Amino acid sequence: MSRDPDKSQVIVRNITQNDILKIVELQKAAFPYMAAEGVIWKPEHLKSHIALFPEGQFCAEYKDAIIGSCSSLMITLTPEYKEHTWKEVCGDSFFKNHDPNGDTLYAADVSTHPDHRRLGVASKLYEARKSLAIRKNLKRIIGGGRLFNYCEHAEITPHDYVMKVKRGEIQEPVLMFQLSNGFEFIKILPNYLKDARSLNYATFIEWRNPQYRRAN
Repeated sequence: MSRDPDKSQVIVRNITQNDILKIVELQKAAFPYMAAEGVIWKPEHLKSHIALFPEGQFCAEYKDAIIGSCSSLMITLTPEYKEHTWKEVCGDSFFKNHDPNGDTLYAADVSTHPDHRRLGVASKLYEARKSLAIRKNLKRIIGGGRLFNYCEHAEITPHDYVMKVKRGEIQEPVLMFQLSNGFEFIKILPNYLKDARSLNYATFIEWRNPQYRRAN
């Protein structure tokens, strides 16, 4: 008899005010070393996200527990592949940069509880984002992906590291997951986010909406 958890019991829905403290605790479990540096959402950040763009904030529930979450905002980058930092694009954590008329959904974060890794939680959250982008007729979803294991390969450049990951020569859980979910690597973003594991580097990743309809 299989002991695999039942993925069908994972429910993805929009975040409410009642979820905020649970999501803060989830982030502490998902990113313990970043939590120690204070680089996780605070309740006031999540309240702002919900107030500005409620339909872009998702959580995953499993047996009445929140085991995953993701936060998103709408923006327009000019030029389209402009170099940026996480703090700049996310409006200093409060999503002050959210533009209801933007053409792009920005994936600010995704977190999953370490005790529930085999439930496909992150993929379900990404699918919710894709559905939202299609529903709102956005061009794309973009984000900055942390190079989680780059600290172990710092003798090569971040770009060479990504190429080795794409060839299967290096195991890199974050980027491999993003590529498997239809995202493409565009370029390296230096000084993206204070993060010891990635040495502050991130990948500019992009998913193009195949159903996007250009306005006449």
